[in-house]
Amino acid sequence: MTELNVRESEITRASLLNRTMQNLREAWREVADWGGGLLPAAPSPHLPEKDIDALKAQMRDCLEARGGEVSARARAAHLGRIYLALEPKGRKRFLQVLAAEFDIDRKAVDRAVAKLQQAGDAAEERARAERALRQALQPPRLRLLTQLNALPEGFHFLVDLRAELLDWRKDDPALAALERDLLSLLTSWFDVGFLELRRITWDSPASLLEKLFAYEAVHPIKDWGDLKNRLSADRRCFAFFHPRMADEPLIIVQVALGHGIAGNVQTLLDESAPVLDPTEADTAIFYSISNAQEGLGGISFGNFLIKRVVDELAGEFKNLKTFATLSPIPGFRAWLDRKLGEPGKDMEVELLAPTDRKALAAKAGAEPVSLKTALQTPDWSQKPELAKALKHPLQRLCAHYLAKEKREGGTAHDRVANFHLANGARIERLNWLADTSENGLRQSAGMMVNYLYKLNDIEANHEAYRGEGKVITSSAIRALLKT
Repeated sequence: MTELNVRESEITRASLLNRTMQNLREAWREVADWGGGLLPAAPSPHLPEKDIDALKAQMRDCLEARGGEVSARARAAHLGRIYLALEPKGRKRFLQVLAAEFDIDRKAVDRAVAKLQQAGDAAEERARAERALRQALQPPRLRLLTQLNALPEGFHFLVDLRAELLDWRKDDPALAALERDLLSLLTSWFDVGFLELRRITWDSPASLLEKLFAYEAVHPIKDWGDLKNRLSADRRCFAFFHPRMADEPLIIVQVALGHGIAGNVQTLLDESAPVLDPTEADTAIFYSISNAQEGLGGISFGNFLIKRVVDELAGEFKNLKTFATLSPIPGFRAWLDRKLGEPGKDMEVELLAPTDRKALAAKAGAEPVSLKTALQTPDWSQKPELAKALKHPLQRLCAHYLAKEKREGGTAHDRVANFHLANGARIERLNWLADTSENGLRQSAGMMVNYLYKLNDIEANHEAYRGEGKVITSSAIRALLKT
């Protein structure tokens, strides 16, 4: 992704966020008005120190729920509208107040633990002490977040709030704790059983098409012509929606229909290529799967989302026999760079076979190079001899990375690999220089991978991966792993 594309995507996302905030302010205005003027005016946009005490008082008023349910709801709406009216610096300070001032009362926890330890053998006495401890371990901020969730579009508000927290938590332990609390709440409230699959077409509402621009995270959409190409007759685009966020796509899946498994994304996205008759296609290629809501990151959407799209396509096109992806490998270069930078070892010897080192050393027309310096060579992918010398070692290392490198807990280190393996796919094929964009070279040395979904094997593959951590691979990948 170029800097310009990144900037355009950020601007579009910011525009959507601002529009969402404006809609929420309007939606909550009527609810907040039920407060009867009991609540003070909003603070300054940056939330200066002079306004902090008043904000704390309003938060306490919300938690005490004085005046009945209607008043409590009005206070929550007013507090939410204050947050929405703040600028980013003010919103961060708002959340810092919520995180620090309404955290667990650790003295109350200590007292509850002491009472539990002193509880006798009577079941009722022990149960009462356990309930008191559970209550003490619940920070008051959870109740305030729950009140905000109960407002119209409150769930959407909290999802966007967490998206901001994900950036701010990095250098603030209190905000990190608040983010974990919010993730726990969102997970408990989000029922994946209600996910609805909808097709997006060129005739879909403009507001939804605009969101495709903003949320496309794999291959940025250049312009309306590019978007129209992705929605042409031999393409399909689907999105998953949830009743709690009925107008917001959660995951967007883009599919190309054609003949055989695709191995190059530039060819796949070529706007000048002829449009195929989709009824004659034998293969469906999933070339982009984007999580549209950063605030829902870390929440499982279930294991068979891809299978739902496969079922939809198979029902529409009877000639489809093969369902595969053309996927990025976002973590490969970062992993390889860390390996090559490990101190105290000759990592070139550790990582490369003798024949690979010899091929690099004998590269025609140039000085002998190492793997590390070769990858740092400008435009190395356009130098045929150098690219040829790099092909086998990089494909072998990438096969190892995808199939063998694991995170704590036994899941694949690469997040895209983990997604598809958990959905029941197998690693089918590595494609050399399949994405020579700046982003593709930076992420994976230009390689992409096909994950294959064989309908009869999806469930067994899923169980093997989830239960045993077993990664199912094709014979071609197994051959690379042996060399």
